[in-house]
Amino acid sequence: MSLEFQGKDRMIERVDRAIYGECAYETTTCLRRALVECIADPGIRLPDSLFEIIPGHYARREVFTHPTRGYSMIAMTWGPGQGTPIHDHDGMWCVEGVWAGCIEVVSYQLLEQADDRYRFEEMGSIVAGCGSAGSLIPPHEYHTIQNTDPEKPAVSIHIYKHAMETCNMFMRDGDSDWYRKVPKTLELDAA
Repeated sequence: MSLEFQGKDRMIERVDRAIYGECAYETTTCLRRALVECIADPGIRLPDSLFEIIPGHYARREVFTHPTRGYSMIAMTWGPGQGTPIHDHDGMWCVEGVWAGCIEVVSYQLLEQADDRYRFEEMGSIVAGCGSAGSLIPPHEYHTIQNTDPEKPAVSIHIYKHAMETCNMFMRDGDSDWYRKVPKTLELDAA
């Protein structure tokens, strides 16, 4: 069930126009622009519940899932210091925009896989502030996200090709530079 909020129809109309065709690069480029426009639009106001942090983990709340086209919008609320381990996006494209606060996104490239162990190289990090948006297109989907602000929460909107219900997290294997893949079923928090 999706949320109701001021300007929701305008937001969905912009996102609908941006998502077309089979070209992930073209779609995510248009979708990044549309998301930045939505964030800057004073007529679109996300509900206050999306700004509430959950102690112990970042919040994943459904904003909207299109009933026929399948794309999904999720709001993530990051308390101070909250973040993710290295993870993938289940092989689908994603556009992420910062609605409030600031997050750090660190990108990784898979260097090597040996049986059930993986080795990554950090490719760079971006500190993204309110109004910025980026995208991930497989196979370039490995990254971490963290709210590095010690006092203020952050809120980001994530638009996925379809509902993202699972992903793989990569947890360090002891003191080595190898990681082990941990499949994760993703839960939604109440909005």
